Amino acid sequence: MARQISMETLNAKIEKAEQNVARTKKAYEAATEELKKLMDKRDAVKRDEIVNAIIKSRKSYDEIMDFLADESQKTE
Repeated sequence: MARQISMETLNAKIEKAEQNVARTKKAYEAATEELKKLMDKRDAVKRDEIVNAIIKSRKSYDEIMDFLADESQKTE
């Protein structure tokens, strides 16, 4: 026969598990927020690189827009 666990012991284990879940949730949320910040920074760097490449290209606005439109039509 299996040994019975007292209600007091069960409640203590439940409380400990709940604390563990709360601690883990906070760590997950912090990690997720850090990931979002890093991805936003990466996207900003990419945007800056694109803008700088456009400026250095000496292409007109119309030439750039035509190029981008042609490329997007090829992938569709």
